[in-house]
Amino acid sequence: QVQLVESGGGLVQAGGSLRPSCTASGDTFTRYVMGWFRQPPGKEREFVASISRSGGSTTYADSVKGRFTNARDNAKNTVYLTMNNLKPENTAVYYCAAEVSLLTSTVVLTQKYAYWGQGTQVTVSS
Repeated sequence: QVQLVESGGGLVQAGGSLRPSCTASGDTFTRYVMGWFRQPPGKEREFVASISRSGGSTTYADSVKGRFTNARDNAKNTVYLTMNNLKPENTAVYYCAAEVSLLTSTVVLTQKYAYWGQGTQVTVSS
């Protein structure tokens, strides 16, 4: 099974940018559709973005469209979430997730993902 390790979170001022990454090991990376989720303080985990196995298809939550970009480098077993124009309400623990898929589409439902990273904290100050 795959193991996921996130990095690249941190503290940034409103309007700034961060690019968390998630590196997979233990299995063939291209078997997995990848997702990003976040859990703000005191709230439930929510979908942020998903990318298909090839990287050719992406889906975003409405709240991040136009500001966040999800990409993957299958040669490096890594997925990236470039976050621009960050807002204080984007403060959360960001998790990457993986699910084996035979399809070419993305996956947006939390419960569809079997494998999760440990999370990386993103804090946006006003």
